[in-house]
This record gives sequence, C-alpha cells and structure tokens, in this order.
Amino acid sequence: MSGVQSTAGDVDVDLGHLFASLARNWLRLLLVAVAVTALAFVLASMATPKYRAETRLLIETRESVFTRPDGSSESERPILDEEGVTSQVEVVGSTDILKQVARQLDLASRPEFDAAADMSTLSRLMVIAGLKSDPNELPPEERVLKSFREQLTVYRVEKSRVIVIQFSSSDPKLAADVPNAIADAYLAFQRGAKLESNTEATDWLKPEIDDLNQRVKDAEARVASFRAQSDLLVGQNNSVLATQQLSELSSELSRVRASRSAAEATAQSVRQALQRGGSIDAVPEVLSSGLIQRLRERQVQLKADIADLSTTLLPNHPRIKALNSQLADLDVQIRSEAEKVLKGLVNEAANADLREKQLVAALNTQKAESARASEEEVELRALEREAAAQRALLESYLTRYREASSRQDRNYLPVDARVFSRAIVPSESYFPKIVPIVGAAFVGSLLLMAIFTLLRELFSGRAMRPAAGSRVTPVTQVAMPARRAASLPDEAEPQSWDDAGEPAVAVAVEYEDTQPEIQTLDDEEPLVAATPTQPHAGISIETAAERLIAGGAARAIFISPEGDDAAATAVLVAREVADTGLRVLLLDLTASGAASRPMLDGGRYPGITNLLASEAQFSDVIRADHYSDCDVMPVGTADPARAMRAADRLPIIMESLTTAYDLVVVECGPADADEIRRLVGDGTEVLVSFLQHDDEIADVADGLRAGGYEDVILVTPVGHDLPTTPLPTRSAA
Repeated sequence: MSGVQSTAGDVDVDLGHLFASLARNWLRLLLVAVAVTALAFVLASMATPKYRAETRLLIETRESVFTRPDGSSESERPILDEEGVTSQVEVVGSTDILKQVARQLDLASRPEFDAAADMSTLSRLMVIAGLKSDPNELPPEERVLKSFREQLTVYRVEKSRVIVIQFSSSDPKLAADVPNAIADAYLAFQRGAKLESNTEATDWLKPEIDDLNQRVKDAEARVASFRAQSDLLVGQNNSVLATQQLSELSSELSRVRASRSAAEATAQSVRQALQRGGSIDAVPEVLSSGLIQRLRERQVQLKADIADLSTTLLPNHPRIKALNSQLADLDVQIRSEAEKVLKGLVNEAANADLREKQLVAALNTQKAESARASEEEVELRALEREAAAQRALLESYLTRYREASSRQDRNYLPVDARVFSRAIVPSESYFPKIVPIVGAAFVGSLLLMAIFTLLRELFSGRAMRPAAGSRVTPVTQVAMPARRAASLPDEAEPQSWDDAGEPAVAVAVEYEDTQPEIQTLDDEEPLVAATPTQPHAGISIETAAERLIAGGAARAIFISPEGDDAAATAVLVAREVADTGLRVLLLDLTASGAASRPMLDGGRYPGITNLLASEAQFSDVIRADHYSDCDVMPVGTADPARAMRAADRLPIIMESLTTAYDLVVVECGPADADEIRRLVGDGTEVLVSFLQHDDEIADVADGLRAGGYEDVILVTPVGHDLPTTPLPTRSAA
C-alpha cells in the first residue's frame, strides 16, 4: 500500500532539457508573439486619440500689506500648510464647480460625456443580458459628471503649494478649455465665498454696533451717577478729590512742622547768645532786622566820630564823653531789639505748633474720608472697567464694519490663489502610443509564451531525470517484447488506429543490444524478498488480492504468457483490491490494450504512450473504470517511435504513480525477467496469469525465478467471467 514506497526514485530537473524546449518550440512562440503584436497594432491604430492639457494653480496669500485690515494678525492669515492645500484640491474637484463648468461648456451635448447617447450593439446586448448597467438609469447630469470625473485629474505637486488640473479628451480644444474653465470657476468660487463672508459680517456687525452704542451709554451713565452719589469728585491728575486733599494736607503738615522746628532752633540760638552775653551779630535773624542794622550803622558812625575826635581831644572832653554815652545807649538798644527778635521767634514757633495741631486734626478727618472714598472707588472702577470694555468693543466693531463696508463697496476681495500656467491646445495625443504598445505586446506575449512552455515542459515530467545515486533502473526504449512479436502474425504488427477503425497495437518493453547492464549492489537488499518456491498450481483472484493487501504491495507486475485473454486477470485483481477501499491504478502495457479496453468499453483515450511522448499530462491519461472504483491508464494513441525516445522517463512515472496510489497494477503481457526490471521497485509483487496450466507457464515462472524474482505468484481467472473486449468504434475517443 501507500506506506510501502520506494525511497530510491528521487528525480532532478534537467535544466538543459527544460530550456531546450524553447528552441524546439521557437516557431510557435514567434507566431503567437507576432499575432499578438499585430492585434495590438490594429487595436492601437483603431483607438480614438486622446489629448491632455493641464492648468496650474499656486496657493498663496494675495492680501497686500497696504490693504490688509489693521486688526488682522499673522494668526488670522489663511492656512497654507499641506493640509490646507490638500483641502483646496478637494474644492477644485467639487461637484458644484464641475457642474458649473459642465453647464458653461455644454458638455451634455457631447457624446463623449453621455454613455447613453451612442451605445454600440455589443453594449446594448450586454445591458439586456444584465452584464452591464444601463446608463439610461442615471439622470443626464449624473452621467455627465461621471464621465467628467473619469477624464479629470486634480492633484497637488509634492512638497509645494501648486495644484495641477489635468483633463483628457478626444477634442484637443476641449482638453485645454476645461482645465482653464475649472481654474476660473475655482477663483470665482473663492471670491464669492469671501464676498458672502464679508456680507454676512456687515449684516451681523450693524445691529451689534447699535446695541453696543446703547450699552456704552448706559455703562457711562451708571459711572457718572455712582460718582455723584458717592461724592467721588475727580480732581487734578484724574484722582479722587478726597485723596488729593489728603495729599495736600500731608504736604502742608510737613511744611508747618519744618517751619516750627526752624523757628524753635533759631529762638534757641538767640536765647543762648543773649544769656551768654556774646555777640548777637552771628545770628542771621538778628542781622536781618532793619532796626538793628540801622543801630549798627549808627554805632559804627559814633565809633568813627570818637576815633576822629580822639586825635584832637582828650578822653574826658565833654564831646567825647557825649559820644561814648550815645555809643553805650546804642548797645542797649541793640540788645533790646535782639530780645524782641527772640520773642518774635518764640511766637512764630508757637504759631507753627498751633498750626501743626490743626493740620493733624484735619489730616485725621481727611484720612477717614479718603478711606470711605477708596471703598466707594472699588465699585466705581468696576463700573468704569465695564464701560471701557463696552467702549473698546464698540470701537473694534466700528473699525471692522467700516473696513468690511469699504471692501464691499470697492469690490476688493483678493483670492488666496492665482493661475500661473494656463492650458494650451495640445498638438500631440498622449494615447495611443503605437510603438510602446506594440513593443510591449511583442515582449510580453513572447515572455508569457516562454513561461507557458517551460511550465508545460516541467509539469509534464519531460524535464525530469533520475537523481544522482538513485536506484531507479534506466530504460532504453519502449518496444514490443521479442517473444510476443515473434508469435504475432505479419498482419498484427504494431499500428495505430486508422480511419477504418482498425485496432491499434500498443508497444511493450524491449531491450536493444545497446541497453546498459544492470548492476546489483552487494550491500543492498534484494528488490523482492525470497520466499519458498511456489507450486505451479495457481491461486484464485480473491486469494491474489488478499495476498497483495496483506503483504502491503505497492506494485503488482502481471505477466500474461497466453496473450490478451489472460490479461483479464490483472483487471479482475485490480477491481477486487479497489472494492476494499484502496486507491488502485491499472497501467496497461500490452500490445493491443487488452487490459484497459474492457474497463473503458473499448474507447480510444490518451495513455502511457502519450505521456511518454509529451502529448498529455497525468490528468489527461488517467481515467476511471466504468465498472469499479479502480483508475486506469490505457496504452494511448501516440506514435510508438516518438514514445521510445522518452523511455527513460518510465521509472519516474512509476514512482509518481506509486506515491499517488496505494497499489499500481501493471499488465505487461508476455515478458521476461529482464523486460520488467525497469518497472520494479520497493514493495513489488510479480504475478503470472494463465488460463490453462502447461509447460510454457511453468517455463515462464522458472525464468522469472531465475532472473531474481523468486516470489512469483501464479494466478488464474478460472471461475470468473472474463471482461469482454468490444472492438472500438470510429466514434471512440
């Protein structure tokens, strides 16, 4: 069964044989490539030429510094980053703009944009068959937009703020008009959006300004009313009057205290001078007295007169005595005047002290008033802040309203984009490019055909060869066994089915003189285990099937010395084993197809010769038995001479079949030990089928045992109905 498989049948890919198939099939490859190239040339020549034109937009800020609103800042400028430009790409390709351009250029009247306008007969048949949607089901406007979008391409140039609008059409003028119209419609759309935003702003600002005017008036009225009620009159430097008075009283108190201190100090110095009897001329306040100054001048004059008269008169002269008496009186008067000055200074200090006390009392009163004013001023400042905020908001709204109104009146609404490259009418079509299309078709078809040829050669097994060190016995050729060929009459030579429906004779295995000798390795086990010599009496079909199943056979080689009638034994054994549920394949190697024709009702089908001749694959030559679960591979219909050239692939085929099936039954017809050696592998049983036991059967069995197959089983179909072998008809395939 499948568990008993040969591990000595490894194969390799013959690269030389694989790529040589390209040289063998060069004409077919070339003809297919030329045919495809010619077809591509015809289709490209018949295709409608397409023209393409493009318009480029640059997204940038168009607002001038001289016209930019005063309130605008850098944060209020439009966003020109990657996401912003990508958003503008979506705006350019929006449905509203495309509809506007379609109406402007009247694209609905062109058959190019209406699939329902000029439908071919093939398209109508496909619509009727349900293989294609009916374009009439869509409204005309949607059909136009659908075709419009298929021919339009809008994209952003990478790492830039450039938007490209491409359009293709069979009309070169239309190919240039459409992107230009889209660019103009986009600029108009942006300008309209700004105008709409500007109008909405003015409409919103006007009632807001009116409302703010009233609110500002109310806020300022509340400020004035609270100021009057709280007696928070404003003086100089925009300060509250109580606070200003407190500051003035503080300043006056400081001045009075300084004046008192100065008067007291001066009076103290004059008093000390008078008490010590010292000169009072050093006291500034005494010197500043006019009377004292005049007395000093008189004193100086008397001293001058006494000095003048002393030069002519004696000291006791009455005149000199009178002058000295007057001089003494002047000193008394000066001292008396100094005391009066001292009293004035003392009075001045007393007045300053009294003034200071009055100012301190007034200052304390003003402090209480200022504290009350400060508390009231907190509420006043809150009212003033509210009024100031309302006023600032009103001024801002008034400024924006004037700017929006002026832009609306002057119609100055710059768009943040400009067209720097307009589309021109193309002179050359971009499709079809006949030379590249034809070249690509030739190279592509040639490459595909080469790949197809290589795969076909690989999967068919023709590019396989036994691996180095494999124990698979090479086969030189496939031919009719010598003994079988000698026993056939002259008219039974191998031939194929002719038109008259004559039977074809398949080839069996034959060695030529050039066949290499089979080497037996001493260290290897024999392919078939030796068992005691079997008696010449045969076993039944059931017994043979049970023995194959019990022994785990993977291959069953049947030898039929009596010809086609005895070949029915292999069919019966294969069906018996298949009935047990195992996967069984019968390989027919007889000359006339005697084993496979009863299983296929005599039909002509591809078989082993077709597989060897590379005319078919495994899936093409394996068929199911009409009367059991067994599979069968017939002889085939290929030329035997051509099949013999690939006879070295027969061991590989046997290994593949053994891997796929639990048991492979091979009917070889008349053959000897040497002729079946190429079919032998691990798990092989050799069976000889006969109808009547005679000396010839015994000789064949003895010859197989002498050739190394000691465990030869004799099987007879006696007791079973032999499967019929009807002659094939002309209609057999």
